[in-house]
Amino acid sequence: MTEFLFQRIPAPLLSWYRANKRDLPWRENPTPYRVWVSEIMLQQTRVEAVREYFARFMAELPDVFALASCEEEKLLKLWEGLGYYSRARNLQKAAKVLVNFYGGEFPRDLRALMDLPGIGSYTAGAIASIAFGMPAPAVDGNVFRVMARLEENSTCIADPKYRRYLEEKLSKIYPSSGEDCSAFTQSLFELGALVCKPQNPDCAQCPLRDICRSNANGTQALFPVMPEKKAKRQERVAVFLIETPEGFCIRRREAGVLRGMNELPSEVLQEEDTPEKVLNEWGMYAFTEVSRKKYVHIFTHIRWDITCVWVRADSAPFDTYTMDEIEENISLPTAFKQCLGIWKEV
Repeated sequence: MTEFLFQRIPAPLLSWYRANKRDLPWRENPTPYRVWVSEIMLQQTRVEAVREYFARFMAELPDVFALASCEEEKLLKLWEGLGYYSRARNLQKAAKVLVNFYGGEFPRDLRALMDLPGIGSYTAGAIASIAFGMPAPAVDGNVFRVMARLEENSTCIADPKYRRYLEEKLSKIYPSSGEDCSAFTQSLFELGALVCKPQNPDCAQCPLRDICRSNANGTQALFPVMPEKKAKRQERVAVFLIETPEGFCIRRREAGVLRGMNELPSEVLQEEDTPEKVLNEWGMYAFTEVSRKKYVHIFTHIRWDITCVWVRADSAPFDTYTMDEIEENISLPTAFKQCLGIWKEV
């Protein structure tokens, strides 16, 4: 029954996709480089948010050679706001491998693609199928959801065996032509994004509704089975906008979340700590507080309860930059840019 169900997927899905697919910039001229960058950007990020980032990235770094030779600060500035900055660093690491060992070309081999930094089975499958027209599945959250509902499969999507199961089953039903292979991979993404949504799926518009077991039994809300969410660790964090006659303080984070990124100087507060105590520990005793505000920033496993404190002082414990330099050249994660905004609110 399962084999027959899978075999009935491609024809109606491809027909639906060609009539309903969105006009997305990375679908124009889907070279391996453009597919790769777009897929990395789209991880943990909404499609609409990626459009502008993708266009700017391609204008500044149009090929793997430009990416490999890009200064890190420029790369992180281009990535600023997308979060998960290790993705950008891995892009550049992989670009250097491609330049140094493959002459700037992408290997047409799944194993070789997965050996590149930051590329797993999903991204390798996307590059192979979309750019090269190979029958290589790319199983992301959208595909998990579509397939789990089609089969009423109660396996948790975090189970590695389930991914391998889907990759094996899907690889057997890929179309024979390269163009159709590319379209088939994207059609599964598109169905999950536009129709088979996490909440309130639009089953009446689904090209697979006649073969979908969840649609037949009204069990859409039960699938896919997600892993149990872990409680986020909470931390109290003081973030400082330190203003001096020379500019505002910026430093590199040396440990913890966002390690290696620029930051407005910050400190995780222990139970008895205060922002003033932190400033004193940095050797700052003569300062004037201008303003403060509180906000929350959520990471994957951590919640930061942030107190942002703007102070003025005659000297700085860290390197300083003008506000123009910060806005134009210095990459700052969103957790700190919110604090930077306190300066604009006055």
